[in-house]
Amino acid sequence: MDDHSPSCRVDRRTLSSYRDKLPDVAERIIGGCEDGSCYTHVDYEPIPSKEAVLDIIERFRDILFPGYFNREKLDPINLKYSMGQAVSGLFDVLYEQICRAIRHECFRYDKECVHCAEQGSEMALSVLADVPTIRRLMASDVAAAYDGDPAAKSCDEIIFSYPGIYAITVYRVAHRLYELDVPLLPRMMTEYAHSLTGIDIHPGAEIGERFVIDHGTGVVIGETTEIGDNVRIYQGVTLGALSLPKNAGERMRGKKRHPTIEDDAIIYSGATILGGDTVIGKSSVVGGNVWLTESIPPNTKVLLKTPELVYR
Repeated sequence: MDDHSPSCRVDRRTLSSYRDKLPDVAERIIGGCEDGSCYTHVDYEPIPSKEAVLDIIERFRDILFPGYFNREKLDPINLKYSMGQAVSGLFDVLYEQICRAIRHECFRYDKECVHCAEQGSEMALSVLADVPTIRRLMASDVAAAYDGDPAAKSCDEIIFSYPGIYAITVYRVAHRLYELDVPLLPRMMTEYAHSLTGIDIHPGAEIGERFVIDHGTGVVIGETTEIGDNVRIYQGVTLGALSLPKNAGERMRGKKRHPTIEDDAIIYSGATILGGDTVIGKSSVVGGNVWLTESIPPNTKVLLKTPELVYR
């Protein structure tokens, strides 16, 4: 007995007729890869892998906060062995991705050879050698978050669950790579943290110790922002650039476009501070929803007047 109805046979023939057209469609798609106005990477040299970059982030968290995110139990007996394995494995992944990024830049922009294998090894080793410094910075960030948040029951809770700490951790590693002029990887890392937390920190920003992002969603910190020590900002804060004229990107590239926030400042939710010449003075407070494009002196409060509520 035939289990297939006549309509099923018709459907199968119809589907086959459509699939017969796929080789021509594929050929046109392949031909489009040669269009210079489109972005493709069809080359013998691989570019950095997004999956590997995410792996790098998690491996760094393992060694920056030992015992918190490791898959295996970490104790005083196996610490040396486990950390040795973690550092060695991270070096291998980091070295490969740095080499890919450098090689891609060389071929894409026809640059002179920079001996990418040797340079990649030096850069990867340099970042790993800076882990104790990055760890101390992160410890200060966690302590500041705990000191300023009565809702936090412990530093463990902050390390495990606060999106601000996650975004700052990724930023601090990416910033070191940025300082070494590693292409692509720093921005890939911070944009992944952005997609996960809603906190957008450019790896080029300069941020001091005891930095706190409370709640965090919607925070934007631009490339040339400078932030001092013991600064706290809340959700929805933008530290951005003034609107640029058309085609000004190349002319302004590398120039100071974002504000400077001095030590001990607090910036409340929804505040927008713009411009490379704008300085928020030491120990100043910027209230919620304030819009600033000019500097304020130290020990100053800038607040909006209480709005008038209308009841009908």
